[in-house]
Amino acid sequence: MNKNPEFLETMRKDLSYWRGPFYFNRNDPRIFVKKLDPSLGYTLNFGNFFSYMLILAFIAIVWLTQQIA
Repeated sequence: MNKNPEFLETMRKDLSYWRGPFYFNRNDPRIFVKKLDPSLGYTLNFGNFFSYMLILAFIAIVWLTQQIA
C-alpha cells in the first residue's frame, strides 16, 4: 500500500472514489480525508473499516451520556 502523500492526494482528487459527498476508497489507509474543496474540511473514508468503528463509538458515547443524564 503506497502511503506517499502525493499519491494519496492524487487518489483523493479522483472523482471515481467520491459518491456524492462521501469518499469511499478501500486502498486509502486514511480515516479522515480532505473534501474535494479542502476549505470545507474533512470527511470520513467509508472504504476504511475503522471509519465505521468511529461512527459506532460516537453513537455509543452519545447514547451512554443520555442514559446517565
